[in-house]
Amino acid sequence: MVSPTLLVLAAGTASRYRGVKVVEPVGPRGETLLEYSLYDARKAGFGRIIMVVRRDIDRTIRETLGARLIKKFAVEYVHQDLVRIPWGFRVPLERTKPWGTTHAVLCAASLIHEPFAVINVDDFYGAESYRALASHLQAGTGDYAMIGFVLRNTLPEFGAVARGICRLDESNLLTRITEIKNIERRGGHAVYTGADGQEVKLSGDEVVSMNMWGFTREIFKPMAERFEDFLTRHGEDLEAECYLSNTVDELLAEGKVHVKVLHCADCWFGVTYRDDYSRAVQSIHHMIDAGYYPRRLWT
Repeated sequence: MVSPTLLVLAAGTASRYRGVKVVEPVGPRGETLLEYSLYDARKAGFGRIIMVVRRDIDRTIRETLGARLIKKFAVEYVHQDLVRIPWGFRVPLERTKPWGTTHAVLCAASLIHEPFAVINVDDFYGAESYRALASHLQAGTGDYAMIGFVLRNTLPEFGAVARGICRLDESNLLTRITEIKNIERRGGHAVYTGADGQEVKLSGDEVVSMNMWGFTREIFKPMAERFEDFLTRHGEDLEAECYLSNTVDELLAEGKVHVKVLHCADCWFGVTYRDDYSRAVQSIHHMIDAGYYPRRLWT
């Protein structure tokens, strides 16, 4: 049985965090958030680790986090460079923002030959999600997969966030992802402001995507076609990014992919803003105290 690969997207600019999140310690011995994810992933059956990074932080990652990981994992690195775009397109001279998560996945295409999962480096998904995704990828099904979280389990106590609200059919296949911004927790429920300016209430039970996917190599061709279409339409927009959720949504509408939603009851948390860091540290320490993780992660 082939072990699936874990593709870690770590090339974001972290403009809202103002720092290199991937190397920030959250554990009692300086472990990073990613290391706890990799601990769960390895126990679930994932093998190789591929990290998509920016060229300017490559050395920092290799000399800190990478120096510890190399003792436990086969880790490879690939750069997400602005100039890595299809022939016939150009990069606007003023552009500095990366092309988005779809482009990040495509940058690693030449390194991947087996089923693989995609995660964000600054998100904590929980052990259950890795077990479910590894099992799906090793089953050899032709469907792709997405881990679906319960909305209320992904909302911070304070502040507004964007979430991909998912629509499923009776077979638990994904039919639509709608990105909704400025969702806020209201007790056990959630609210956001609609296009008409009116407040819209959500139950909190909605299934949402947190960018944890399972694919095979067959995804690269239609994904590359969608990225070329994005460059045709938005290539001159200095701020536009080609998001993986939007790409999958477009492929669903075209009938080119089938995505099985694997439900996860774990609570998601991530580090987007500086204020999120202390909550991440607290959450990890609570899980250590509860016995989910050893106090010394790597022995």
